Amino acid sequence: MGEFCVTGGTGLIAAYLIKSLLENGHTVRTTVRCPENAEKVGFLWELKGAKERLKIFEADLMVQGSFDRAIQGVDGVFHTASPVFVPYDHNVQALLIDPCIKGTLNVLGSCTKASSVRRVVLTSSCSSIRCRDDVHRVSPLNESHWSDLEHCKRNNLWYAYAKTVAEKEAWKIAEESGIDLVVVNPAFVVGPLLAPQPTSSLRLILTVVKGLRGEYPNTTLGFVHIDDVIAAHILAMEESKASGRLICSSTVAHWSEIIEMLRVKYPSYPFEDRCGSQKGQNTPHSMNSNKIIQLGLSPLKPLDEMFDDCIKSFQDKGFL
Repeated sequence: MGEFCVTGGTGLIAAYLIKSLLENGHTVRTTVRCPENAEKVGFLWELKGAKERLKIFEADLMVQGSFDRAIQGVDGVFHTASPVFVPYDHNVQALLIDPCIKGTLNVLGSCTKASSVRRVVLTSSCSSIRCRDDVHRVSPLNESHWSDLEHCKRNNLWYAYAKTVAEKEAWKIAEESGIDLVVVNPAFVVGPLLAPQPTSSLRLILTVVKGLRGEYPNTTLGFVHIDDVIAAHILAMEESKASGRLICSSTVAHWSEIIEMLRVKYPSYPFEDRCGSQKGQNTPHSMNSNKIIQLGLSPLKPLDEMFDDCIKSFQDKGFL
């Protein structure tokens, strides 16, 4: 059995990764900003095998060297920690762009110091692939495509901008330092809740279903079940043939289509009915996940299954 570090342990992907690694008998170290915050990290201690094989370390994306202790001596590192949504009236540079880019540099810096690390799996995003003027023309998008930074700046797509720059920097460091890096590029992640409160992507779904946002995003993007994202990360770490970037995306849809699908099944909820005015992300396109499927990932779960699992967990936990 191996020992792995998962950064940002309270995030959706990180928490499910920790759960899966523990269930498979591995020892897991994870990093959070405040290990003492029982309200935030308490649920991790309840995972099967956590008492015996989970260690929680304090680390901050913005502090160089703060990941050293957590990474020293592990076999592999999953770097999932990254802010996702920041309210538009907040400081996007400080709260989103810097932690995403500098955090990636800091984590990889700690990896280069740790001779034990055999492979690093970085969680990037389809946002570092699909945000470009010619997205429709070049579809289906594959691992060779990159988001255009000028397009991102012009349309205020700061998450896509940060993810694209961070991933490019990661590839540069990996090449310079000889780190065996594999990158997973998931679409918008959907599925049941594991933490006590919905984290960013699930919170967005909840506010759209409850009609609390004022509008739904004017975005056409891929969606993917959390189970498939976790399987993709494990495959990226354990399969010797895995290399480069790996798109993990099921169906591409506009948010209006998602709401239409859910309204039929859950007519009692007051879904958002007004489309946002955000530009630059609403062009129809398709994503090609063949590379990771050929590596051994099962066929990806469909839209209705991922959203049913999500809504059911909201109901079970009293959010709906």
